[in-house]
Amino acid sequence: MMKLILKKLTNWGFCLLLLLQANALLSQASNPVLKLFPAGTVLHANIPFAQDTLKKHLLDIYLPANTTGKLPLVVFIHGGGWLVNDKYADMGYMGNTLTAMINQGFAVASIDYRWASQAIFPAQIQDCNQALIYLVEQADKYHIDKNKIAIMGFSAGGHLASLLGLANNNQVGAFFMNGKAQKFNIKAVVDFYGPSDLTSLESSDDPKAPEAILLGAVPVNRPDLAKKASPVSYVDRQDPPFLIIHGEKDKSVNNKQSKLLSGWLSTVGVKNELIIVKDAPHFGRMYDTEDLKTKVLQFLVGTLKP
Repeated sequence: MMKLILKKLTNWGFCLLLLLQANALLSQASNPVLKLFPAGTVLHANIPFAQDTLKKHLLDIYLPANTTGKLPLVVFIHGGGWLVNDKYADMGYMGNTLTAMINQGFAVASIDYRWASQAIFPAQIQDCNQALIYLVEQADKYHIDKNKIAIMGFSAGGHLASLLGLANNNQVGAFFMNGKAQKFNIKAVVDFYGPSDLTSLESSDDPKAPEAILLGAVPVNRPDLAKKASPVSYVDRQDPPFLIIHGEKDKSVNNKQSKLLSGWLSTVGVKNELIIVKDAPHFGRMYDTEDLKTKVLQFLVGTLKP
């Protein structure tokens, strides 16, 4: 009888192993951006980070092949006006930079967050912070150095990346799901064309604009809400260094938003560099050139691997 039970348990374990392997292969096959990474990149896909079943509470982790020891972490936050896209967005035109980061020995985590049509602000920053909490708590499991974290975001994701980095030392309880602020070792922020001051956006008086949907109110009518959601509101001298990249011909988010953020950072003495990309629109492959890839990599290496 005991042998029969052991045999069944063994068979069950084998079936479970096959199921896990099948799920891993399915996740890799359904991941549209894994092909952009170097061969052998290890993918941990669709990890729930908030102890619920929401599809917007999933993240992916990409690790270099044959990872040993602890790796600096770059958290990738997608754009889409806080209303569209997912954790694969923006990666599609950043293949050279992603490859360089993996080859340099960085771990990359790409996170999802709730759209403003599903939940208004501060739900988005709460999700980002919750993802960070998960990554820090599971750092050993995924070979992550929780003391060396950089945040990289694009457009709306650039806004959230900047907000994460700047509010990190302000202990804003409302930015966390449980209302209890937690500080992370964020060493650097890379902001690609993100809004920095919601009241100064050209569409800030339009009730149908993304920022109005984000806040649940027109920014110029509720400047108090807009201020709470604006990265520039949290600038102080303890903030991490910033690399800010914006297009010269961005018609969606005027590059004055990045100039303003850079000006505030410089005013309080925070190290930052602003790059205005000649002729570049709001997004696309012009942000993944050899020169910009080198700039981003040098910045990350300098801040995460001193």
